[in-house]
Amino acid sequence: MTSSRPLVERKQRQARQRIIEAAQELFHEHGFDGVSVGDIAERAEVGRTTFFRHFRDKQEVVFAREQELLDLVAEAGRADRAPTPRSVTEAVEQLGPVLLALCARATADPAAYTRHFALIEQHPELRDRDAVKMQQLGDKLSELLIRRGSDEAAAVLAGQIALACFQTAKRLGNNPRTLADDIRAALTRALTLGTRDAGAATP
Repeated sequence: MTSSRPLVERKQRQARQRIIEAAQELFHEHGFDGVSVGDIAERAEVGRTTFFRHFRDKQEVVFAREQELLDLVAEAGRADRAPTPRSVTEAVEQLGPVLLALCARATADPAAYTRHFALIEQHPELRDRDAVKMQQLGDKLSELLIRRGSDEAAAVLAGQIALACFQTAKRLGNNPRTLADDIRAALTRALTLGTRDAGAATP
């Protein structure tokens, strides 16, 4: 007898996607405060129970894409065969491609990316949630390095440096068309500082 689990999981993914798309449309049309969970569920053609199975509140729907990116980092750490970084500099270098891959996914639709952060900037509670998601990203990056064999102190430091580079790129206009270049530039500067510090410490 064939299991129905793949069909159930596919329907759950489809329902989640409809909720995300419905929320994005409604927030764009009416603003964040003008939309209720009931409105989103109705537009997505799901019940409120289904909505709360996927999201705890409407704020969490705003950050659905960020959660997907966090899940990607976690999955990458379980699947890759990268060598153990021998220094914080090497650890940051390893995180560069990860950040750029996340950036490519996040900015694949530049207009949607711009609308997303315009919405966040309009609401203090969304800015607070964004800050939490960003720190979670730093933690996931550190966990990835630990799974590759890095010691915890180096992994946490490298994760926070990489996160600072990402945040720097966001602060420099947060333009989806130039974000990847801004991340590369920030990483290059951070790694250059690390090289200088290492040289200065050499007797």
